[in-house]
Amino acid sequence: MAHAWNAAAIVTGGLAAGLVLAEPALAQKSGGILRSYNSSNPPSASIIEEATIATAMAFSGVFNNLLIFDQSKPRNGFDTIAPELAESWTWDASRTRLTLKLRQGVKWHDGKPFTAKDVQCTWNKIQGKDPDEFRKNPRQIWWSNLKEVTIDGDFEATFVLARPQASFPALLASNLSPVYPCHVPTKDMRTKPVGTGPFKFVSFDANTSVKLAKNTDYWKPGRPYLDGVEFSIIGNRSTRILAFGANEFDLTFVADVTVPLMGDVMARSPKATCQLVPTGVSTNLLVNRNKPPFDNEQLRRAMTLALDRQGMIDIVSGGKSSIAGAMMPQPEGGWGMPKDRLMALPGYGGDIATRRAEARKIMEGLGYGPNKRLKVKVSTRDFQAFKDPAVLLVDQLNQIYFEAELEIIESSLWYSRVTKHDYSVGLNLTGSAVDDPDVVLAENYSCKSERNYTNYCNPQVDKLLAEQSQETDIGKRKEIVWQIEKVLVEDAARPIIMHNRASTCWHAHVKGHVQHENAIYNNWRLESVWLDK
Repeated sequence: MAHAWNAAAIVTGGLAAGLVLAEPALAQKSGGILRSYNSSNPPSASIIEEATIATAMAFSGVFNNLLIFDQSKPRNGFDTIAPELAESWTWDASRTRLTLKLRQGVKWHDGKPFTAKDVQCTWNKIQGKDPDEFRKNPRQIWWSNLKEVTIDGDFEATFVLARPQASFPALLASNLSPVYPCHVPTKDMRTKPVGTGPFKFVSFDANTSVKLAKNTDYWKPGRPYLDGVEFSIIGNRSTRILAFGANEFDLTFVADVTVPLMGDVMARSPKATCQLVPTGVSTNLLVNRNKPPFDNEQLRRAMTLALDRQGMIDIVSGGKSSIAGAMMPQPEGGWGMPKDRLMALPGYGGDIATRRAEARKIMEGLGYGPNKRLKVKVSTRDFQAFKDPAVLLVDQLNQIYFEAELEIIESSLWYSRVTKHDYSVGLNLTGSAVDDPDVVLAENYSCKSERNYTNYCNPQVDKLLAEQSQETDIGKRKEIVWQIEKVLVEDAARPIIMHNRASTCWHAHVKGHVQHENAIYNNWRLESVWLDK
């Protein structure tokens, strides 16, 4: 029992302060603009309101969190949580009150002081308790166990929980949990964000660029090293990869370089680093359960049986991606179901020919066949990592009496469409900001979650989600998580096709960048990156 809580609170007090100030033993150089690109137009600059890495990567440098996953450690975990705007944090004896001592002397980019009121205000907005509420709130479900945030003076805030929740510090540590200024209207944060972070917002020109400049009044002495960061927005992958090879960019968009492309990139830039890692992103099948005929359980089961996961992995990732359930597979993932148990689930075991024969029998029983195919548009985002597997999904569905065609949705509109359930069938990529069931499972399968794009709702799953969240024994918690995974597969809730691996590349003159290997969202503060030119 002690293990889970010790892990969740391992970094406290003076030890935590030491970790955040630790310096690598390198002679850093100040100056220069880091040039990167964004592969799609961010729908807005408001990290809390968006569900896409297009916003998180471009704008994380503007903000700070209360806690943060150590940017210098490749794998996010309870043991890598460090303080940022909080100097320390402690639990009370009931494990339902998390009190944070806040850093003093921090200023927002407009010169106003950061105080505990900003912390309280941010989470009041997330919980819908503030009249200046968020237009979108994709991770509101993260905070469903939070009763309130109380403050004591200007530099102490306490998160009061309804029940114990070991994962709570990890939720605060994700780059998707920045603190917002209480004095800036929510609508302004979408176009001209104000933060406390190492970089100040300069401009956001839709479909053109995002520009950030060094915060010369940053609370952390000597940081950042860069004078600024610029992201060009380039939708065509061939264009941006060629531009990286021509040294027009220092760093690629995260996970933009697939295994089949790595050889070409390295041939043009032999001194570059291309790091192939798990992304914490799954490729999954969306089926709108409210739209006939997809409200039919047997039809959804047939679609699941049609999936050739390994075939898609071999083509899209050169065989490097992984087959798993909703949670990231081991060893990088801490909660992945053991392989023997996974392969016993419907749609995973046996060979693809046998599964598809079963799927065709189901379709025939529903009145479909070679001369009566089910016409459907398979929707996906105008984002290369989505489009590649979506093409293969169309072909796989057509093997079982579908007449499927691909529908490409403009990238900035994609999440709005699926949130409103404005689709029939879709191919989606779902990124996890934290490798924890309280994020991955609750966010995507809970009845009340905004990101439950298939509108799946099972009271049994919600009950188990609550049970695993407050379970302090890791072994017992895993067993509950695997029970949930089994139900999700049997219900064809949101079939997982694969867990992705891809590369991010940077030239040799880029120093201090550490690629995280179990989430793509959490290493973009960029305050320790420098250019050796």
